[in-house]
Amino acid sequence: MLINLSIKNYALIENLSVSFQDNLSIITGETGAGKSILLGALGLVLGKRADSSTLKDASKKCIIEARFSISDYKLNTFFEEKDLDFEEETIIRREILPSGKSRAFINDTPTTIQTLQLLSEKLIDVHSQHQTVQLSDVNFQFYIIDALSANTGKIESYKRGLVVFNKLTKELKKLKQEQEAAKEQYEYNLHLYTELEKANLKAEEQEALEQQLDKENNIEEIKLNLTEAQALALNEEIGIQALLVSFTANLNKIKSFASEYKELYDRVSSLKIEMDDVITEIENLNENVEFDPSELEKLNDRLQLIYNLQKKHTVNSITELLVIKENLSLKVDAVQNSSSAIKAKETEIKSVAEKIDKLAVSIFNERKKAIPVLIKKLELILSNLGMENTRFQFKINHTKNYLSNGKDELHLLISANKGVNFGELKKIASGGELSRIMLAVKAILSEYSKLPTIIFDEIDTGVSGDVSQKMADIMQQMSDNMQVITITHLPQIAAKGQHHYKVYKEDIDNNIITQLTRLNKKERIKEIAEMLSGKNISETAIEHAKQLLN
Repeated sequence: MLINLSIKNYALIENLSVSFQDNLSIITGETGAGKSILLGALGLVLGKRADSSTLKDASKKCIIEARFSISDYKLNTFFEEKDLDFEEETIIRREILPSGKSRAFINDTPTTIQTLQLLSEKLIDVHSQHQTVQLSDVNFQFYIIDALSANTGKIESYKRGLVVFNKLTKELKKLKQEQEAAKEQYEYNLHLYTELEKANLKAEEQEALEQQLDKENNIEEIKLNLTEAQALALNEEIGIQALLVSFTANLNKIKSFASEYKELYDRVSSLKIEMDDVITEIENLNENVEFDPSELEKLNDRLQLIYNLQKKHTVNSITELLVIKENLSLKVDAVQNSSSAIKAKETEIKSVAEKIDKLAVSIFNERKKAIPVLIKKLELILSNLGMENTRFQFKINHTKNYLSNGKDELHLLISANKGVNFGELKKIASGGELSRIMLAVKAILSEYSKLPTIIFDEIDTGVSGDVSQKMADIMQQMSDNMQVITITHLPQIAAKGQHHYKVYKEDIDNNIITQLTRLNKKERIKEIAEMLSGKNISETAIEHAKQLLN
């Protein structure tokens, strides 16, 4: 509940601090005294937009501070999530600087306006005269029905599922777009990949092929030189082999005379053995050297294929072609496998859809059960508020569309009098009727939604007499379960409050200042009497005021 509101340098308020109590509190005051200023200041604490034009003294900053008792409202988790210190008595402060910039604090920790707004939703509900337009808002209508149907948990689960569903749907759309884009290049990439695959390239192949081609192109010169080398080696008179035989024989004759001769002999013997092996190899190679036109053609064709592929892909090696082949393989596979990826994503979406569809049906069924209960409660309360002929119709249809809070469409229709056709609320109900309907709604919600504090800003507009007495009774009943603060201009409602505050203007040294004070019993009698008869208070008004208070 709201414990204290402190306002400095805001509009007509210089420095004001007021403490509030539980149950029903009443705020009264003449038109223009500053009741709206109080709500404006409170709105800033709750996260409304601020600017420097609201400063009373433009050279000083404005400070608005609200203290709430929140021990019974299970807000520990919220404070943990927002990295805020939890205090049973939480202080929210808003500062507006002369520059127009503003700062927000929760328990002296700087915070964002968004966090302020989220917290304020859990602390206080401010109902202004203009809030009756909410009644025509389908989301607010669903909120009322869902409060009675205990759908909150299911709707939260549905919303989490819907987030996943929308995420998967976007991913599926992206996959399909990527598939379409890839298909445009698929045939060309497949052709390039197939061409490289068919070429069956090997990393070191090019160098070996170029060497083999060089050999085939110079086969005649190779044959000539091998033949000449063979002749030089095998000539019976001056051939290398014959000379080595004679050379070895000479050293063999003297090897026994000294070790150095023996070493020379051994070396020449080794040389002869090596030379005999070389000559044999030359003979074998010479026998096998033949010009093969078909082999030359095959080598030329293979190398030409490699050169053409390198030119086509603007690279200089087979290694680079193999890298390109791998990349093309990935692109081709991406298209070929995209259908399976899309199918898997569609299966995943179907699974999530089945779960949220089941939740949506359950939400719909609970709403159908709650609607007759809601209508009965509304019509009963409104009957006591002078709208005994008012009837409601909530037409709810389950659709195929995934909406933010389920799959239902809702239409609220009202008939305000007997024999009058049902129509849209905003077209049928007057301002006073809308106020009474909203009060009935809030009274019902107070049974199901545990709001710490509710503030009614002249919800009694357009009503009087016995109806205002009944409205006061409803607000008093609501205050048994929560803190209710009512700004009113009706004495019947003012008299119902356990606590009574008056807003008034005071002229101090030609400086108009808005003040707020809590009235004692005597002051209450005078205030209510003035509300009954005006500034010239009669004895009759005094007696009437006492009767109302009693």
